[in-house]
Amino acid sequence: MPPAAKKMKREEIPSLDSVSFECSQVNKEGKKHNLVLASWNINGIRAWAEKKAWKYILKESPDVICFQETKCSDKDVPPECNLPGYYSYYNCGTKPGYSGTGLLTKKKPKKVTMGIGKEQHDDEGRVITAEFDEFFFVGAYVPNSGRGLVRLKYRTQEFDKDFREYLMVLDKQKPVIYCGDLNVAHEEIDLKNPTSNRNKTAGFHDDEREQFTELLSSGFVDTFRKLYPAEQKFSYWSYMGNARGKNVGWRLDYFVVSERIFDKVNDSVIRAEVHGSDHCPVVLFLNL
Repeated sequence: MPPAAKKMKREEIPSLDSVSFECSQVNKEGKKHNLVLASWNINGIRAWAEKKAWKYILKESPDVICFQETKCSDKDVPPECNLPGYYSYYNCGTKPGYSGTGLLTKKKPKKVTMGIGKEQHDDEGRVITAEFDEFFFVGAYVPNSGRGLVRLKYRTQEFDKDFREYLMVLDKQKPVIYCGDLNVAHEEIDLKNPTSNRNKTAGFHDDEREQFTELLSSGFVDTFRKLYPAEQKFSYWSYMGNARGKNVGWRLDYFVVSERIFDKVNDSVIRAEVHGSDHCPVVLFLNL
């Protein structure tokens, strides 16, 4: 999320009873989905748990869900977040109360990897990878370029390039499904106010956008934008100025897949109706 965003007060969580979690669409191969994957920047797993926002998982029932910004050490993860029927994994990094990713999965992975194997990137708990028989599931909380863009060079010239290489190595072995808070609004349609934010605000600098373009050019697909090229929908809203109520937001949360499995995707959904964080969940339905 952009660095200027700060939480002002505890959010009231609307009921999920009126939200439809169904997917009736078939993919390009004419098949119904058999896999539901989700991603959510929860902005602090302890506060998220206090709101009972984990009830969303019971409604969506994803096969795998990745969290970003858990902001919690392994030993302090609230027990109610380790839901029955799921294997739980957390990459909490070394700095307490900062960053962190987590993974809940119904099927036990063949292997779970923390980080990308480069020390300069791996101490903040930003990447978690689960290997399954058919694919790699990679969840990430991409570094924010920071207030005043102080981390722009690190993010674009170091992390983004090394992370793209990491994904490409995995992609040579089996298809990749990559999700998370990628901290970039790729196109102007992906945020409410592109003109006032361009090259001034983290998440909408030309260098960040170009790095995401480079990733897509390396054999990957932004599933939501491919399916909905003209739809403006956001996954993040600042807690300030009633941004969510006014729908002044950004699309920072993505599902990206290897190009060769895009035809297996049924739908890519942004659950804007689901509250519990300044981000909302994003969901991928597919048949593998």
